[in-house]
Amino acid sequence: MKASDKYTVETITEIQTWASNLFSFKTTRSQSYRFIAGQFARLGVEDDNGELVWRAYSICSAPYDDFLEFYSIVVPDGAFTSRLSNLKIGDQVMVEKRNYGYLTTDRFECGRDLWLLSTGTGLAPFLSILQEFDTWEQYENIVLVHSVRYQHELAYQEFIDALKENELFAEYAYKLQYVPVVTREQERSILNDRITHLLANGQLEAHVGLPIDQERSRIMICGNPDMVQETRQLLMDRGLTLSLRGKPGNMAVENYW
Repeated sequence: MKASDKYTVETITEIQTWASNLFSFKTTRSQSYRFIAGQFARLGVEDDNGELVWRAYSICSAPYDDFLEFYSIVVPDGAFTSRLSNLKIGDQVMVEKRNYGYLTTDRFECGRDLWLLSTGTGLAPFLSILQEFDTWEQYENIVLVHSVRYQHELAYQEFIDALKENELFAEYAYKLQYVPVVTREQERSILNDRITHLLANGQLEAHVGLPIDQERSRIMICGNPDMVQETRQLLMDRGLTLSLRGKPGNMAVENYW
């Protein structure tokens, strides 16, 4: 593969399998590639006909890392993910030189509590955001909610726990509440309902011990399109607003499906 004006060619350096349908991988990173925590990249792989296929992937790694990390689900018969899941360490992927997306904390002003609501691989951008020092310094409370179908799909738990020992964030670790949610299994120690239901019935706020309101709450939402749309509407019905360029609000969303 040859690089172009549009993309660089990067090499897969590490692969982590989380479940039969979930994996993450790291690649080399061009020194010229820049992004803000929460943004996504467009990755390209060659299909069986040698044609380039492109998909959007949120970046898990921190803006200061010398590698890029991505978290992926394997879509059955998916032209892209099926190909991607068969790649091995040493294989190559293309990374567009542009960065994309507005799921970034600089869309917010003030606020005391940062809520990060995710389903499935929608966790990815929040892993990057949690590696930014400003995130920890800016908010009094950080609530990371990760909803999956089955408990074994709760990826990155060790990584999240390790933030408490991270030399950069350890003194702020008390601010973070990690809330795993499982929707298709009954686990006593874990919330067992969809995020939208937990918001609608007040159970999520009761579990965390914080209210969601216009003054103190800043909310980021990433996951499957139905969850993003329903959660956004639920919160808008409660008076929260989307944060737009030049018009800061309470919510930021990402939906690139």
